[in-house]
Amino acid sequence: MMEAGKLRHRVTIKDKAITRDAAGGEVVALTTVATVWGSVEPMRGQEYLEANRLGAAVDTRIRIRYLSGVLPSMQVVYGAHTYDIKSVINVNERNIEMQLMCREKLA
Repeated sequence: MMEAGKLRHRVTIKDKAITRDAAGGEVVALTTVATVWGSVEPMRGQEYLEANRLGAAVDTRIRIRYLSGVLPSMQVVYGAHTYDIKSVINVNERNIEMQLMCREKLA
């Protein structure tokens, strides 16, 4: 059973919706799937060189109560931070707790 006191961060799960504009071009918009209480736990940070530019990323685990339909193609927004979901783990396959393994790219 998850302890409610550990879920102290309000997070929003978003999905990408692709539509077409009048000229037929793709328009990508984020739509809110759910806003839930969670626990945001930074795990590891790293710096990397990409196209001769220095970048940084933070791997983060976000724990939430079980929510069906959450996919790795979605994103989590917490305050000013946006995380790409890399994997979704249904802890012990009991539909009680989920761990979202995420990565935040920093400028």
